[in-house]
Amino acid sequence: MEILVLGVVVLFIIIATVKFKMHPIFSLTIAAVASGFLLGITPKNIMSTMAEGFGNTLSGIGLVIAFGTVIGIYLEKTGSTQVLANSILKVIGLKRSPLAMNLAGFVISIPVYCDSGYIILSSLNKAISKKTGIPALVFAIALATGLYSAHVFVPPTPGPLAAATILDADLGMVLIFGLLVAIPVSVSGYFWARFIGKSLKEDETAHLHEEKEAIQSTVKPFQAFLPLLVPIILIAMKSIVDYPTHPLGEGWLFRVLDFLGSPVIALLIGVFFAFSLGRNVPSKEKEGWVPEAFKQAGAIVLITGAGGAFGAILRTMDIASIINLESSTGIGGLLIAFVIAAVLKTAQGSSTVAIITTSAIIAPLLETFGLISITDKALAVLAIGAGAMTVSHINDSYFWVVSQFSNMNVKTALRGHTMGTLLQGTVGILVILLLYYVV
Repeated sequence: MEILVLGVVVLFIIIATVKFKMHPIFSLTIAAVASGFLLGITPKNIMSTMAEGFGNTLSGIGLVIAFGTVIGIYLEKTGSTQVLANSILKVIGLKRSPLAMNLAGFVISIPVYCDSGYIILSSLNKAISKKTGIPALVFAIALATGLYSAHVFVPPTPGPLAAATILDADLGMVLIFGLLVAIPVSVSGYFWARFIGKSLKEDETAHLHEEKEAIQSTVKPFQAFLPLLVPIILIAMKSIVDYPTHPLGEGWLFRVLDFLGSPVIALLIGVFFAFSLGRNVPSKEKEGWVPEAFKQAGAIVLITGAGGAFGAILRTMDIASIINLESSTGIGGLLIAFVIAAVLKTAQGSSTVAIITTSAIIAPLLETFGLISITDKALAVLAIGAGAMTVSHINDSYFWVVSQFSNMNVKTALRGHTMGTLLQGTVGILVILLLYYVV
């Protein structure tokens, strides 16, 4: 009965999102309530369990999502994203410019949503293509796959951030391993772009978007990198000093890094570095930036909270004792997490919804899978992320952003972008399984 309930509510989430275009906040909440009643939980306990799940999820990441979004808005509005891209391009050089765009996308999508990042940087694709003679679609796919990599693996992007909270994983460990996984995944997208891009043709009749003018920025490269690098380094250092062996001791250095590396504090420090990017922008022009960021963050925060409420209801189910999962320990558990996320992503299109829903399903099973150590939980988060990028196709808004801003028709986008994300998801889970063996 419990497995039937789980199947029905997951199917409901997919149908409600795809067919009826219901917002994930509503579909996840309705799924949580329906699950409670079908499982025989009293109305009072349903509400208290949901409230507890909602509150516990957001208590750790609500401000982190908000601050991360502010950093992203300031990078975007001040033209710092172009500064970052140009800096990487200078280091790597024009000969390897598709790789530069791939890595620029990777870096920029840590705080900036991949849809926005692609719109901002797509104009660079055409400019560099003219300079180098390399087809524009090579750059398009290299950029798209680079942006997509950090989107599902590297906090403070909302998806992996939410998964880390729901699975009670250490955020710093997710960040460290996320970078280890995301870099080869991103580079695999670059090799795919070089392989497939030259055989693809632009649809010259498909000018369905307006070119976005590049913002002329006075921001220096090191200033543009600081809002990104400082929080990442601080969060990673907290995980290092908190490691059970306490490699840096337990004195004042431990206490300072433990405090500064708390995600809320680390991202708040990053926000102040982001504010410095706009010091030459008139106050009237930037007064709406923070409200715009909080408006963007609000929807993600509520979806994450609804996922937490859904997860709290699912935790009342003893799924592990019903399904024979004894042989699905370790690697088997990671593969199950990957497959569930991949099915949900492919069916309904949103990587974030796939990550949050899969995390809610997998959380009660971690102990059964034997994924209980600090590194195991981090790898479980990443396995879900790998599934949630497999595959991006016509029900994914990012698919349409990439295709329309690159003048690709649907067939071309399916060959170039969609197959690229399938390759990336496969590479991602293989790297994760390798890390599980090694670590």
